[in-house]
Amino acid sequence: MLSAAHPVRIGAAFWIQRTDWPSLRLAILAAERGGADSLWVDDHLLSDEGDENDGKLEGWTTLSAAAAVTTTARIGLLVAANTFRNPGLTAKLATTVDHISGGRSILGLGAGWFAREHEAFGLDFGSGFGERLDRLEEAVGIVRRLLAGERVDHDGPVYRLRDAICAPRPLQTPLPIMVGGSGPNKTLRTVARHAQLWNAYGTPETLAASLATLHERCAEVGRDPSEIEPTFTMNVVVRPTRAEAESVWQTYLEIHQPTAWESRVALGTPADVARSLVAYAEAGFRHPIFVFRSPWDLETIEQLGVIRDGLVGLTGA
Repeated sequence: MLSAAHPVRIGAAFWIQRTDWPSLRLAILAAERGGADSLWVDDHLLSDEGDENDGKLEGWTTLSAAAAVTTTARIGLLVAANTFRNPGLTAKLATTVDHISGGRSILGLGAGWFAREHEAFGLDFGSGFGERLDRLEEAVGIVRRLLAGERVDHDGPVYRLRDAICAPRPLQTPLPIMVGGSGPNKTLRTVARHAQLWNAYGTPETLAASLATLHERCAEVGRDPSEIEPTFTMNVVVRPTRAEAESVWQTYLEIHQPTAWESRVALGTPADVARSLVAYAEAGFRHPIFVFRSPWDLETIEQLGVIRDGLVGLTGA
């Protein structure tokens, strides 16, 4: 029997390389019209798939535009690179988008992983992944305090703030924070301490193992794990047959060249896709976020609500 802690939701994420705003706007509106519960864009300064010289839109600016043209779906970055911005600036950006969206924003944050864009734009990438995770923990704690309305003085290993305040306050209390990543010793502790949502990649088996670890981290800090909504990210192509969907997916692989860990895909009819999600739901992940790339697959995007309804029917949620 599935826990009723979180309803079934469907998200649509847009990787914003090799595109333009008019076509992206149409795709975002199609996703909301098609039943998406959440809408996301990524946050990179260079194209992180395929040729880095290809165009890449900036995340927060794109998210603000999406906030202004949508009306119902939650919106956020999947996820903002903490290494790009001071946490005080991040709090201000998140608050402004929350106002533009009418209180629909989610602040997604991650440690940052793409070294080349940091080198290109002169951004400090840190000494290693562990150090960036320490930075993320420090930054999320600061952001959370600012969003809650505190005046913040902070003299930490990386960040220094003096009598900082985030005014106006977000419309939401609290503004939800999502943390991306599954590292058991640092990332999941940050999730347990600070997040309302968590995003990960993987199989149902690996995600279930990470969720069990998250429950351990929540116990360590006295947090109820049901307060955190697990989400997972994968690709999807909907067509009348699996063969047609596979052919379409091969075209996207050739254009964008996603990494192996970003290539997990659900293929076929809406019913086929819903069936492929049941194992994730049974593992505790009831909010799949499907990744889309240009040219935007409107045929699939328009079926998001149908997939969600099919998953609800299969799980009895």
